[in-house]
Amino acid sequence: MTKITSMTAAAAIMIGAPAFAHDYTFETLAEGLERPWAMTFMPNGDDILMTGRNGAFSIYNAETGEVTQLDGAPEVATSGQGGLLDVALAPDFETSNVIYMTWSGAVEGGTTTHLGRGTLDLDSGSVNDIETLFQVSPGVDSDAHYGSRIVFHDNHIYMGTGDRNNKDFGPDHIAQDLSTENGAVIRLTLDGVAPTDNPFVDAEGASPAIWSYGHRNIQAMTVHPETGEIWLAEHGEAGGDEINIVQRGENYGWPLAAYGVDYRTGEQFADVHQEGDGFVAPVYNWGPGRDDHFPPSGMTFYDGDAFPDWQGHLLVGNLYHQYLGLFAVDGALVSDPARLLEGEGHRIRDVAVGPNDGFIYVLGDGDSAPLLRITPSEG
Repeated sequence: MTKITSMTAAAAIMIGAPAFAHDYTFETLAEGLERPWAMTFMPNGDDILMTGRNGAFSIYNAETGEVTQLDGAPEVATSGQGGLLDVALAPDFETSNVIYMTWSGAVEGGTTTHLGRGTLDLDSGSVNDIETLFQVSPGVDSDAHYGSRIVFHDNHIYMGTGDRNNKDFGPDHIAQDLSTENGAVIRLTLDGVAPTDNPFVDAEGASPAIWSYGHRNIQAMTVHPETGEIWLAEHGEAGGDEINIVQRGENYGWPLAAYGVDYRTGEQFADVHQEGDGFVAPVYNWGPGRDDHFPPSGMTFYDGDAFPDWQGHLLVGNLYHQYLGLFAVDGALVSDPARLLEGEGHRIRDVAVGPNDGFIYVLGDGDSAPLLRITPSEG
């Protein structure tokens, strides 16, 4: 049964904070999803393709409300933070039926993040002919920090990775090592090849796939609908979560510049970002500790018509504190977030805007998670 809850969002009291012209409601479209991780709308703008960390694709049918599991998926490593992760339709999906996906899988040395593609056949209820396009190197004996969000831009695919929970908080950290794609944004052709105009193609010993580096664990990424800039959100260490705008060839500082503290000791292990330190500072960050941090997953800019005062605002899911952050954005200035769905008890794994209705769709996280839809209140 569909659950509908109504609430009022408090008026913003800070200049530049998110504007609330509407109350909003949310409804539960589907329940009992097993460890969902990502979703993307089908070309009809209503049905939704989803992944589950258990290693299965599924389809939400908007007309019937049913969720159907599909056959066919890569072999995934599901321990820890691993599994079948992000999914996106190819830019030419309407003629090719190709989807792109990421997953954690076993390789020499442990596990790593994979990028692949396959053909979606809804008539047979399956994903077929899956091929691996890229494997992050090297494999690591860890089941954490796979990163794994992907976006398309300028006929290339960008993928955010993670540092595999490396605790060597110094200059030899894996995210500062250009020979590995761990802790980086990588840029590839749609066939999974590093383009010749990537920034480190001619750098000795560097991976030609790297676009930016010095990242901790990227689980949120989107393209700004007006500027074309790639925005991402990444987990910090015991706080210190960040929102960043990706720039070609730049170093984002992890773990040499950070706002968090060591999970193990509670002690600061690096200076915060400072002007002239050689690193790109985040456009928004959280401080140390877990009282008010923001472990992110899933993000998008709001570009629908249902909430006109939210046009251009950034939506980012918060896992630990269980709310959807709504951030007013002006260029590179980002407001403190308003908290949608706060108090409802849902870890937020992914968020998307409905192409047809402009409503906000939210994917929960966990062993029995919901698919939710946020709509304006009537009256």
